Amino acid sequence: MKFHLTSATLASFGLMCASLTGLAPLKLSANFSPNFPDFTEAAIAQDAAPTVTTTSDSKAIELAKYLTKKGAKLYTAYWCPHCHNQKQRFGKEAVRQLQVVECDPRGVNPQTELCRSKKVRAYPTWEIDGKLYSGNKSLENLANLSKYRGSL
Repeated sequence: MKFHLTSATLASFGLMCASLTGLAPLKLSANFSPNFPDFTEAAIAQDAAPTVTTTSDSKAIELAKYLTKKGAKLYTAYWCPHCHNQKQRFGKEAVRQLQVVECDPRGVNPQTELCRSKKVRAYPTWEIDGKLYSGNKSLENLANLSKYRGSL
């Protein structure tokens, strides 16, 4: 079996490889995923995270209060869609109970030095009992990590 490669085929293949490896600049629209918030130019220009729109249930609020009482922190960056999704899991009322730390120096009330001193490398990152856990966590996972004994 013989393959005939044209310059157009090679160029397309090269662009695809560059895109997959991050070498080609890509612009993702807000419609890329239905789970990602609307990161509009205006929101990014304000250096503020999108508003949390979900409503908390009483169990999420109690878990958030417990995490804060325990000294847990949620390290985020205002532009991070995974951070927003983590907050959406809790809901707006529960997020008000959490200790959320903005790591990007361009964000609102940044605590960049704290993030650096804790060696936060990814967003979101939870600090629970002095240990760092990166990634968007389910409420059940956070309850287990923090030894929460309430119901979810």
